[in-house]
Amino acid sequence: MGMSQAYGVRDDDESVRTLHHALDLGITFFDTADVYGAGHNETLVGRGLGARRREVVLATKCGLRPGAGGAPIEADGTPEHIRAACDASLRRLDTDVIDLYYLHRVDPGVAIEESVGALADLVTAGKVRSIGLSEVAPGTLRRAHRVHPIAAVQSEYSLWFREPEQGIVPVCRELGVTFVPFSPLGRGFLSGGVTDLAALPEQDMRRSVPRFQDEHLAANVRLVQQLGSRAADRACTPAQLSLAWLLAQGEDIVPIPGTKRRTYLEENVAAAALDLSAGELDALNAIFAPGAASGERYSKDMMRLVDRG
Repeated sequence: MGMSQAYGVRDDDESVRTLHHALDLGITFFDTADVYGAGHNETLVGRGLGARRREVVLATKCGLRPGAGGAPIEADGTPEHIRAACDASLRRLDTDVIDLYYLHRVDPGVAIEESVGALADLVTAGKVRSIGLSEVAPGTLRRAHRVHPIAAVQSEYSLWFREPEQGIVPVCRELGVTFVPFSPLGRGFLSGGVTDLAALPEQDMRRSVPRFQDEHLAANVRLVQQLGSRAADRACTPAQLSLAWLLAQGEDIVPIPGTKRRTYLEENVAAAALDLSAGELDALNAIFAPGAASGERYSKDMMRLVDRG
């Protein structure tokens, strides 16, 4: 997402170089969505993968559309939208099949069985290999899984947002569904590089996220300072320690840290080599106990799109 929107100025050439470098480093799972940059990101990923498309599992998403007249985005889980969105994504990605196709958000006006049925039809048609859901409640996942096997659920999960541990992750494990944490670095916050809103570009989406504002930011910075101390003890970066913690939660947890620069890509990849002791994990769990982070993780406009079951 960050290559096309939300986090500062785009640099398509550097983004493509980053995609190429990821391939060279052995990254085999790429995630995008039709709403990222209004289709720009899918086109960019298709360009970056090029002839090496078959080396990766390629995931994208449907089910969000721009609001009318500049209003906030809306969920659209109708079969008609899903079918049209899939065809458009295939064209932009320059591929004949999507390996993992997510419903980006649950549409409260459409039964999940109807939306998943449309996704299942795409599997039957050979346009999609497997299907997933994003930001979905446990009860909704159960209903969806009865219609067609759900391969993956994608939701926010990191040291500073641990709610999935008590809700969706146990149900995923019960059903054999892989869990894919997005924003595993807290939208860059767990890297330790954001301590003041003044450092963020004017159009940066984090300016509208409560966790990055006022007293919430100050409280969260104190948490990250403790993370930084722990990282220094391990001679790694706070971002690497955060990713290592997440990777230690289980082989069925597959985080997708986003970056648009090769330097940060290399830093993220190196986190996979960190093996944390039980004591180190306990210390991080204590610092970032569930509920320790201050403020909502989304603006009100985005929170209304999160499925509550």
